[in-house]
Amino acid sequence: QVQLVESGGGLVRPGGSLTLSCTASGTVSTINALGWYRQAPGKKREIVAVLTSGGSTYYSDSVKGRFTISYRDNAKTTVLLQMSNMNPEDTAVYYCNADSQEGLTLRDYWGQGTQVTVSS
Repeated sequence: QVQLVESGGGLVRPGGSLTLSCTASGTVSTINALGWYRQAPGKKREIVAVLTSGGSTYYSDSVKGRFTISYRDNAKTTVLLQMSNMNPEDTAVYYCNADSQEGLTLRDYWGQGTQVTVSS
């Protein structure tokens, strides 16, 4: 089992910056990747960025060049999402996700979500 705790959401003005943090605990050795997804009102949950245990990254086109995903330290149990040049379309609940390999089973774990609002 993996537990995820997110922090760092809030209100930011257009053009501003915000950093989200997600800390994993439990059987962290099974985690293949940590990532961020978001869900805006009335929309489906969408991928934002993913960071694999090997250091590979993926960004959605909508955030490429503005958001950066990274590990906080070498333990690779805390992932940061640095968001800059934000716009109102970035408003959503942001969820941390862990992709875990448990034996032959691939399992997804989710955090509780943190609200990000971009507004003047």
